[in-house]
Amino acid sequence: MSKVTSLGEAIARLVPDGASVALGTALEPAIPFAVVHELIRQSKRDLRLIGPISDIAFDQLIGAGCVARVAAAWVGNVSAGLAHAYRRAMEQGIPRRIAVEDHSNFTIAQALLAGAIGAPFIPTRTLLGSDLARANVTFRESVSPFDGSPLLLVPAITPDLTVLAVQRADEEGNAHLWGPWGVSQEAALAATAVLVVTDEIVPRSVIASDPNRTIVPAWKVAAVVGQRGACHPSPLQGRYRRDH
Repeated sequence: MSKVTSLGEAIARLVPDGASVALGTALEPAIPFAVVHELIRQSKRDLRLIGPISDIAFDQLIGAGCVARVAAAWVGNVSAGLAHAYRRAMEQGIPRRIAVEDHSNFTIAQALLAGAIGAPFIPTRTLLGSDLARANVTFRESVSPFDGSPLLLVPAITPDLTVLAVQRADEEGNAHLWGPWGVSQEAALAATAVLVVTDEIVPRSVIASDPNRTIVPAWKVAAVVGQRGACHPSPLQGRYRRDH
């Protein structure tokens, strides 16, 4: 069954106000800016943004007043430096104050992995002694039941929607992504639904010819949007480079 639809219809159907949305999950490349701009056009509100690295995507959404919470490892503008809208929201409440759950790249990956495998949390030691362990109120300090050593419990994150930007997908949502996957697969499996934004829609036989490259199974995908250049100004490997 074809799941191909327009970007506007997909956002209207899959992203109610207050939804939690994961995007930018491939780290610096494959950030679906077209989706960000559509969220702003439709004046979505009270969103919880989830992701490791967002380029200026999160900053644009925050500046447009779409965001209530952010769970992220980094929010910035890559070559342009600081995330100015993020900083204004945090320091001055402009256009509104936002709550922030600070993560490292590793703990955001652990949180999404926990969501993907249905675990309530994943224990780690990597942030013990750091400011992040104290700043993020969702973390819990504990001890190992085996040797009593200190642990930090990273709770699962289960987005309402994960947005994946890929080079090609079929009409059912089976998708191929070249380049770094980052935490894309974990975020997709942890989510209630997945939106695939693809540079090209291809026959299912093309995807089936290279099945180990399929990043997410079709049964997790709620909609497929074919839109060339949807990641601009971030890069999409083999299609276009980052536009500084």
